[in-house]
Amino acid sequence: METGRTAPYRTMREFAGDERPRERLLRHGADVLSDTELVAIVLGSGIPGENVVDLARRVLDGLGGLPGLGRANVAALQQAKGLGPAKAAQIAAAIELGRRAQRVDPESRPLLNTPEQVFALLGPRLLGKTKELLYALPLDTRGRLLGGIQPVNGGGISGVGVRPAEVFREAIVLDAASLIVAHNHPSGDPRPSPQDVAVTRELAEAGELLAIELLDHVVIGENSFVSLRREGQGFGGRIDVRRARWGPPRDDQSQSWRRNSR
Repeated sequence: METGRTAPYRTMREFAGDERPRERLLRHGADVLSDTELVAIVLGSGIPGENVVDLARRVLDGLGGLPGLGRANVAALQQAKGLGPAKAAQIAAAIELGRRAQRVDPESRPLLNTPEQVFALLGPRLLGKTKELLYALPLDTRGRLLGGIQPVNGGGISGVGVRPAEVFREAIVLDAASLIVAHNHPSGDPRPSPQDVAVTRELAEAGELLAIELLDHVVIGENSFVSLRREGQGFGGRIDVRRARWGPPRDDQSQSWRRNSR
């Protein structure tokens, strides 16, 4: 049995049209591209013996993925084989543009200081969805949303295993102060499952290590929601009084799932 064999080298001309990152972006939009494909577009071209997609993948792997890429300065980028001053500068400029875009007119970004505001933002998006979708919402120090509003993966808590690295990825790149996670229950009943609570506990512990506080995990049902922080589930078994803005449960909202389930 042969081992150590690598995939044969292909030039970008040998890629089918819909395999090429630039064509995929033009046809389907940037949000469907992988991190590797987006970096490949920024780089523009590969090096002798390595096409731009393979180069982008190797650079990302060497830096620890997108979080590492976001932290790397130009000097660190140039340590990667194939990244001279020009390509390193292209990557650094793209990362900085992304950061600056988040600082443009911060007042226009959604304010997420309560679970009611999280529900108002995501409830309409999740209405009628037939599968679970998990959202990670990175926040600045004032509680305003950083980044876009896209599901972390194609599934949710039970549909797909939740990896803390994936959940916190954008928060790390954007230097977020805190993070809210939210997902829907297609059944319409927002009562947290034991798995929801376990995932919350795991993410809260990961946030402590990363110095990015997990502010809440909001489970969204049909016209109602449950805040796991308010319920004291997955956050040490009690409500953290330091987080007064999330406050005690509102009678009309925190009990809504109980009324709906009768």
